[in-house]
Amino acid sequence: MGMSTPAKTPYPVLHCDVLVIGGGSAGAMAAIRAKELDPRCDVVVLEKGDMKYSGCIARGMDALNIVAVPGISTPELYVEANGMACEGIMDEPPGYIMAKRSWDLMKKLESWGVCFPVDDDGSYEVLQVHPKGRFCVTMKEPELKTMLAARAKELGVRVVNRSMAVELIRRDGRVAGAVAMNVRSGEIFVVSAGAVILSAGGTARFGLPNNGYLYGVYDYPGNTGDGYCLAYRAGAELSGFEYTLIYYIVKDINAPLLYITLTRGAKLLNAFGFDKSREHPSIKSMLVDHHREGSGPMRIVMSHLPEERIRSIEDILFTTERPVQERFYKGRGVDFRTGEIELWPTECFLCGGHGLTGVRVNERAETTVPGLYAAGDTSLVARGHLSGAFVFGEIAAEGALEFARETRKGEADFETARRVDAYCRERLSQGGNRVAIEEFEYKVRRIINDYIVPPKNEYKLDRALWWMERFRKELSDTVRVGTVHDLFKSFEIDNIIQCAAMSAHASKARKESRWGMWHFRTDYPERNDADFMKHIVLSMGEAPEDVRINEKDIIRL
Repeated sequence: MGMSTPAKTPYPVLHCDVLVIGGGSAGAMAAIRAKELDPRCDVVVLEKGDMKYSGCIARGMDALNIVAVPGISTPELYVEANGMACEGIMDEPPGYIMAKRSWDLMKKLESWGVCFPVDDDGSYEVLQVHPKGRFCVTMKEPELKTMLAARAKELGVRVVNRSMAVELIRRDGRVAGAVAMNVRSGEIFVVSAGAVILSAGGTARFGLPNNGYLYGVYDYPGNTGDGYCLAYRAGAELSGFEYTLIYYIVKDINAPLLYITLTRGAKLLNAFGFDKSREHPSIKSMLVDHHREGSGPMRIVMSHLPEERIRSIEDILFTTERPVQERFYKGRGVDFRTGEIELWPTECFLCGGHGLTGVRVNERAETTVPGLYAAGDTSLVARGHLSGAFVFGEIAAEGALEFARETRKGEADFETARRVDAYCRERLSQGGNRVAIEEFEYKVRRIINDYIVPPKNEYKLDRALWWMERFRKELSDTVRVGTVHDLFKSFEIDNIIQCAAMSAHASKARKESRWGMWHFRTDYPERNDADFMKHIVLSMGEAPEDVRINEKDIIRL
């Protein structure tokens, strides 16, 4: 890895200009962009898994969700449409700049060999998935993630796999690197950086799936709120933690299906056989129907479609968008020509790309802490999806590189590493405790289902906070941490607990209902624009459990 170990300290050190924490979609693009701008700059990516397959697009993708295609849509229309989808809780400048750069971004991907199918006349397939306008461009690229990882390495990006960032290093009022741990060996090391980009995803592993499988979640299960908590403890502002997201997709596998099938003519039926397609129903409206009407589960039916249409859907699902689905449907005895696909609510999760949760950034990807940038699901670029991850990965790289050039490089800071090391040693002394780390995680996430998953009310949210405080203590005095694997899992669970507490605090502060079932409060069942057309902003007080709440205005263009 090119580390050095100074004589006076036992901790290996990596020096770089730009440190990227998380090698998913945004992180890979950030690393690539930094090297494009300055091939001589030193870029390091810390990835908890393996960058080749990590993140929410472990392989391919079937669409680039937001592209302002010239002659079809505009950035201004996107801002209007996404504002409707966000019910007004959206800073407009980040969304505008993302849409403005989206076409160039798509053409860049195309130049790298990413496949965007075209018709005989050379036009792209652009679908409508927003309330207004068409922005979703069909993609057919099974190897998207591996292409990004390969490109980053070809450009000379240093990738440190199997390494989890545990704490950011602050010096002279800025972020100056991070302390990390190898999740297999337990080795603690220091990365000294001119600037840091957080792109470690959202909190996908949050609520517990109905099937009880800890890792059977909708998004990448390695995303445990690490980026949120790193930023929070470094002093950055966060927002949108009351946006407790639940999707409505394939039962027991949590795989995407809705827009892929409905935009190609499939029917959506409820439990009574009524057609609920409504052209392009929102997932929010489906959840409202399911919970309030008791009309679920819903199902997708394709038996009426021509054979070539069914084959095209199978081609997308089985080659590009989670190929494991082919085996799943065969195991269930489901044939798209004769059977139906049952839908079910996913577990609850927190996410910037699909939702409104994240580290607050401006249109330059800057957080509220100098030297710290955020992109992808870690950042709050409302409902930015994959386009937002790619564009803000590039924007973050541009800003971080400029900041690093203007910042005086200092010696590596080992004080933070010593604190982390002492904490790890204390945790590893818990090998004799009685509760296995997996059992503890199961209980934490079951309690999240009980008290944070909507519908919400003051009493339930207070109970959630009581439980999270109890879990903090039990993680130290009850849970068994006997191996390095247990140790890194304990850091993940710590972050899940912190995110749950922040979600409960934010949900208490937003005393209204908004976004359908995603923030539905039975004690405040009506939307209240007069008092709550604003952000609920979180920041850390004297300690991580001291969650400070502020309200801030929506930023308009």
